[in-house]
Amino acid sequence: MLTRNCLLLFLWILVNEGSVFSLRLPSSPLGRSRTGREHAKSSVGSTRKNGASGFQRVKRGWVWNQFFVLEEYMGSDPQYVGKLHTDLDKGDSSVKYTLSGDGAGSIFTIDQTTGDIHALRSLDREEKPYYTLRAQAVDIDTNIPLEPESEFVIKVQDINDNEPKFLEGPYTASVPEMSPVGTYVTQVTATDADDPTYGNSARVVYSILHGQPYFSVDPKTGVIKTALSNMDREVKEQYQVLIQAKDMGGQLGGLAGTTIVNITLSDVNDNPPRFSKSFFHLRVPESSAVGSAVGRIKAHDLDIGRNAEVEYTIVPGDGGAMFDITTNEHNQEGIIILKRPLDYETKKAYTFKVEAANAHLDPRFQSFGAFKDTATVKINVLDVDEPPVFNKPSYVMDVYEDTPAGTIIGAVTAQDLDASSSPVRYSIDWKSDLDSYFDIDPVEGTISTNELLDRESIAQHNVSIVATKLNSPVLTSRVAVTVHVLDINEFPPELASPYETFVCENAKVGQVIQIFGAKDEDLSSAGQQFSFRTSKEDIKNKNFTIRDFGNNTAGIVTKRSGFRRRLQEIYFLPVVIEDNGYPPKSSTGTLTIRVCGCEMDGSLLTCSAEAIFLPVGLSTGALIAILLCIIILLVIVVLYVGLRRQKKKETLMSSKEDIRDNVIHYDDEGGGEEDTHAFDMGTLRNPKVVKENLYRRDVKPEMRRGPRPPVSQDSADIRDFINQRLKEHDTDNSAPPYDSLATYAYEGDGSVAESLSSIESLAVDFEEDYDYLSDWGPRFKTLAGIFGEQSETQSNSTNTENTH
Repeated sequence: MLTRNCLLLFLWILVNEGSVFSLRLPSSPLGRSRTGREHAKSSVGSTRKNGASGFQRVKRGWVWNQFFVLEEYMGSDPQYVGKLHTDLDKGDSSVKYTLSGDGAGSIFTIDQTTGDIHALRSLDREEKPYYTLRAQAVDIDTNIPLEPESEFVIKVQDINDNEPKFLEGPYTASVPEMSPVGTYVTQVTATDADDPTYGNSARVVYSILHGQPYFSVDPKTGVIKTALSNMDREVKEQYQVLIQAKDMGGQLGGLAGTTIVNITLSDVNDNPPRFSKSFFHLRVPESSAVGSAVGRIKAHDLDIGRNAEVEYTIVPGDGGAMFDITTNEHNQEGIIILKRPLDYETKKAYTFKVEAANAHLDPRFQSFGAFKDTATVKINVLDVDEPPVFNKPSYVMDVYEDTPAGTIIGAVTAQDLDASSSPVRYSIDWKSDLDSYFDIDPVEGTISTNELLDRESIAQHNVSIVATKLNSPVLTSRVAVTVHVLDINEFPPELASPYETFVCENAKVGQVIQIFGAKDEDLSSAGQQFSFRTSKEDIKNKNFTIRDFGNNTAGIVTKRSGFRRRLQEIYFLPVVIEDNGYPPKSSTGTLTIRVCGCEMDGSLLTCSAEAIFLPVGLSTGALIAILLCIIILLVIVVLYVGLRRQKKKETLMSSKEDIRDNVIHYDDEGGGEEDTHAFDMGTLRNPKVVKENLYRRDVKPEMRRGPRPPVSQDSADIRDFINQRLKEHDTDNSAPPYDSLATYAYEGDGSVAESLSSIESLAVDFEEDYDYLSDWGPRFKTLAGIFGEQSETQSNSTNTENTH
């Protein structure tokens, strides 16, 4: 403790001397630094000239450096920090020093006259490492600043007052057992709140105080490693290690902190399973059920978890086939299970070996030896007084309805398999036969009917038979007996359907022409059979016979060939059908066989009576050919008649006696200049038509006109006529109320483009070929024929009449 106080005193002297000395440093330019040294220099001068006052910037005359104050100061007087001084201070107490900023007045104080700064209380660097303050020199009388306000820093000088601390302790770690030396375990970390940049106060060194020689720690990093090899978990599993962290680099006087590290050795599979004894003796009753557990054995493994999992197997041998063994996952016991029924009278003991081995082996430790163990198991079978055993698990019996009472329908058998071989007595459980339909012989076990049975009431009876040992009435066994009530054969069989049978005229001897079956209205059973035969009256039939196929079907077989419809068309064949019911029933059915005509391959042609009268040798193919020929002739006649009518119609339309234009109607709107129904062409060509005979130009005139003499286009009469008609047309109130086109044969003279009339064109281009109209389609075919015929007429005539 004395050493520590001396050290603190020495540091305080050094700090105070440095502060006094810093005030004597030469002036330097103004600068600011919160982490290094701060220099400040400023000066303000005050002068008066010609009675006026003002400020003039002059060279700064006072300076100080960064101040330091020792933390955790324990002195009775305030701790001296430093002194502020300016060159303007002449020592006449005219300058006043002021202090403001962090802790000014509360932590730090300044002598206004001398500029001395003191710390009023002890400071902790870990709480606040530095303080920023502002200082200013003013005139003591006027409070006018003599210097601009400057900022400086007071740093708290660190001392080693904090020990290293393990913030995450205590620690928990694990390492596999049997690990080699130097295996990583974990890492610990201690922190020191002292200043790491000043001295060795925060330099920490790690060491082990408790836990050797098993573990070691790195002094710089705090990494813990194994220091001893082959540490066995089965010997010791838990280790507690005490780690120390010391500052000042571990030197004398440094502060220290400790933590505990709990280290667990994790298990590895380094131990084989071992049986506690080499021989196990078990006793099992012979009545044990198959699949039940008959005993338990266990091999102990010092390991834990999955490394202690054991697999049991039965070594093939004497009694291994009777038993099986499985592992209980919870306690790793071997459970012996019965695979087959035991019988004390057959074998009284079984001996076999069981092997226990680890399920998960570690190859690193296989050199230690085999990781398995073997033990011998002997199982003695205990005799148990057992109930009688039936020779069948269940019985099925059949009885016909209305069977007389007392008829034996079957028997059951049970015996005592024990060595005593006690006699067995039989009885019927009354709950299964409430109406007492059956009875049983108590000694022989024969079952008989007690009254008449009716299948329509109950078709099946389920009876329980009880077998009891005579010397031990408690031991009983039961068996189920099912009694089926069979239907009595009441209805005879008959043909399955009304068969339509035919035989071909070209059928051969021994040919099967029909397969038929039978049906029975009685309750059908799986063993129901039908037999077929020819009746005794028809046994000498020379035409057909019956062949029984043995599978409830039969066939009709021809006994001759050469059947002819003209001789006999229908044959009747009686057939006797008999069933195998109780009692057997039979009936006689009649099959009707018709003679028909067939193809060579046997396919049916016809069975009708009319076909008999057809010419011999005329086949169906010939009849079809004749019918096709008739149809073709009819088609040819129809086509010929149609062509004749078409040709006659075209001849009428192209008559040479009609010298007028032929107008073809296509039901199109508007007629144009070819519309001859809107005006009278004859009136246009006759200049002598009187005014009183005017008609509506959209109505075809009904009066007949005489022959019109040809007139010249240059005739003055035609010109006058056309002019007159134009005037009439303009002033006619009876004209149609819609636009109409009036076409005249004369166009007039003096046209520069000459005449555009189609009438004149006909006179010039009389040799024009109209065959191209045929290429325009069916509608223009008739028009092409008309114009083509007129062109031929014009070429042979010297005078051609113009039409429009």
